[in-house]
Amino acid sequence: MSADETVNFPRNEGTPGAGQGVKIGERASEGLDFVMDVPVEVSVEIGRKKMRIAEILRIGSGSVLELDKVAGEPLDIYVNNRIVARGEAVVVGDHYGVRLTEILIADDSRPRTGEHR
Repeated sequence: MSADETVNFPRNEGTPGAGQGVKIGERASEGLDFVMDVPVEVSVEIGRKKMRIAEILRIGSGSVLELDKVAGEPLDIYVNNRIVARGEAVVVGDHYGVRLTEILIADDSRPRTGEHR
């Protein structure tokens, strides 16, 4: 496919601009409009802990698991199991939230480290 070819996607009446051809090589903000409605999973990790099976079998309701992060240390934010940011926990009304404090730009030429397991 050359840079001058146009790709046509099926028309979706609920999406503005859907079904219009996208020129390969256009600016990313314009050329990626057709994926803006694709759902992704966002998760926040407060910490991790390695345990032996015997330890897991001894835990029960009310047990406290000490995690590897220190209180106040930034939380890791993942999109589709890939770390993308760090932030701090906040309370928004009756819900928890995360205030982003650092955006991580990953270089695809490097091996992915810190991926959520």
